[in-house]
Amino acid sequence: MRANDLRLPDWTLDTVPWDRVDRDAARRQGQLLDLVAAASFVEIASDLYTRNLASYAQGNESLTRWLATGWEHEEMRHGHVLRDYVRHVDPDFDWQAAYTAFFAEYSALCTLDEFEPTPGLEMAARCVVETGTATYYEALSLAAKEPVLAGITALIRADEVRHFKHFYRYFRDYQERESHGRLRVLRVVLKRVIEARNSDAECALWHVFHTRHAGERRNGAAFREFCRASTRAVMRHYPIGMAIRMALKPVDLAPSVARRVEPALEWAARRVLTL
Repeated sequence: MRANDLRLPDWTLDTVPWDRVDRDAARRQGQLLDLVAAASFVEIASDLYTRNLASYAQGNESLTRWLATGWEHEEMRHGHVLRDYVRHVDPDFDWQAAYTAFFAEYSALCTLDEFEPTPGLEMAARCVVETGTATYYEALSLAAKEPVLAGITALIRADEVRHFKHFYRYFRDYQERESHGRLRVLRVVLKRVIEARNSDAECALWHVFHTRHAGERRNGAAFREFCRASTRAVMRHYPIGMAIRMALKPVDLAPSVARRVEPALEWAARRVLTL
């Protein structure tokens, strides 16, 4: 299954060739399967963030309409297809119990207090989040040796790139009124990049891990190693250059500056990620 086997953005759960899933190949990459389970939790819980963001952006009818009819629908579709993939490959994993525990924790963290001080800056933050998801699914697709999973994650990656473009357009619209300087936008971008390393993914991974290893502790060595191993499973496929270019787009660097800054940032990021 390849991304171009389906029409974008019209693919559905019914068009996924479940009968062609190579369960043995998927189980041999158990770390990837755990990452897929964790991703399904965050995607399915996206309705929480959608409601909060729609409330925050009240008055912007174009944005709130797209959030309700486009973005939320597609994020939930991502979560459902990833959930169904995990259930198809590993029916012994208690997905529902793990998700219920995750949601109890995550729902308390997902509040309006987490938003940036203006809608425009929140759109810049959303661009960073969509950068993270698009590049993450790109890495998952490249790392997956099971063809159906590679195809599913490529489709999700394409959706996330489109979402980035939507949020960037709304950022530009707000920026015309809010007129934030590059340094202010850059601070938001860097803040969200740092936060992305610690929040949703760690929470979701913990509940996958805890469901499989109920006796382990969250601050224990076993969970820390689980997180490190999960990161290693995809990191060598991570498109760092793509991530840097997308994340910096709201900063609106002059082309001459971007040509100097982006290669240096990519070099530094590769050094950090390979330590």
